[in-house]
Amino acid sequence: MQTERDSRSHPRPSAPEDAETPEERLNRNLDQLLQELRVALPGVQVLFAFLLVVPFNARFGDVTSRERLVYVVALLASAAASACLIAPPVHHRVLFHQHRKLELVGLANRLALAGMVLLVVAFTAAIAMVASVTFSTPVAGVIAAATALVFAALWFALPALLLRRHRRRGA
Repeated sequence: MQTERDSRSHPRPSAPEDAETPEERLNRNLDQLLQELRVALPGVQVLFAFLLVVPFNARFGDVTSRERLVYVVALLASAAASACLIAPPVHHRVLFHQHRKLELVGLANRLALAGMVLLVVAFTAAIAMVASVTFSTPVAGVIAAATALVFAALWFALPALLLRRHRRRGA
């Protein structure tokens, strides 16, 4: 026989989504989103920190005006990605106990997606800048395009493909 303590340490498997109340579904969706943001945030924070120290490098004075522009795009995109990805936990704290969870989950989802798009821009621009300093401008362009393509394929196209496949099977 399972004791109360055992049941707390070994929770039951979660019920199917159909058995959830709307409130339970919102709680689960918010919890999952916040967990996903915990995965994304370190990447954007490390990139942003790296970009903040780049101008203090002795070689930064040697970069071209185009490379400086790419740098600023990377810096601003990573700052904007940070703002978007950090906003949902802040909103959760501000709106805590205000019965606004449905709006919070919808807004947090949109901000997380916007943050991921901005993170793709930041990563691509940062890689383009490094490639431009390391190689020629045309090579840097190819490397940047390939970077953007990999991120777009893995982060957005693949889930869209899976969603389309799922909808076809359900139709």
